[in-house]
Amino acid sequence: MTQIIESLDDISSRYKALFVDLWGCLHNGREAFPDAVAALQRYKATGGTVVLLTNAPRHRGAVADQLASLDVPEDCWDTIATSGDSARAAMFRGVVGEKVFFIGIDFDLTFFDPIKIVEDPVDITRVPLEEAEGIVCTGPFDAHADPADLRPQLLYAKQKGLKLLCANPDIVVDRGETREYCAGAIAQLYTEMGGESLYFGKPHPPIYDLARRRLAQIADVPDSAILCIGDGIATDIRGALGEDMDSLFISGGLAAAETQTTRQPDPDALAKYLNREMASPTFAIGQLR
Repeated sequence: MTQIIESLDDISSRYKALFVDLWGCLHNGREAFPDAVAALQRYKATGGTVVLLTNAPRHRGAVADQLASLDVPEDCWDTIATSGDSARAAMFRGVVGEKVFFIGIDFDLTFFDPIKIVEDPVDITRVPLEEAEGIVCTGPFDAHADPADLRPQLLYAKQKGLKLLCANPDIVVDRGETREYCAGAIAQLYTEMGGESLYFGKPHPPIYDLARRRLAQIADVPDSAILCIGDGIATDIRGALGEDMDSLFISGGLAAAETQTTRQPDPDALAKYLNREMASPTFAIGQLR
């Protein structure tokens, strides 16, 4: 049964490392959450290691720059593992070909930056859909538009047998008070249409393998001593369950309404929500603090 806790401090001594989600947990896309920053700083002060584990479709350098712009201090984390890193490695190994159709915005063009960790990377070229061997999706062209607007292009791609590389499995995020679609919504639609989507972020194994490698560069920590923290029941929590790691569900993020979270979730609403989602996080809290 999921235990509602008051503070990360209540359980932090059980774990040597944290895998911490960003959006909805440490910031809202516009500003950092001071209480979350302070909680991670306290944890690091006890000797724990913090791995920021995000479905951002960018490499970790770009994510670090974004965190700085949101006033998230570097002393609350140790390293970063991104869905973008994992997906970029696959792209440069040629999993969707060399000529790709890009679905995304200019802000995410860092996805195509040169990569060092892949030996003999393929030469990736962005081309019109008619010339493409595959699709790379970092997010919709318009985060507020219905993903179904892309159905004609996706139908054409499916008929050509193109694979879609999804660099961010999240379906939606909340930017401040505004909900936005992510690449996962497009990949989900493509799969429902009969196309093949390739995922590399949470809850899928590749990003956890990357996170473990990044953690191993700092400390030797078994899975049993890692706590996964996040607000995505289908990504953060399902991913932790799939990796057999403990988890802390931030109920005041994407599921704030369903769990009736103000400062803390309503116990009955939380239980109903978790039962509906068939998920059982180890712990839950309103916001990371």
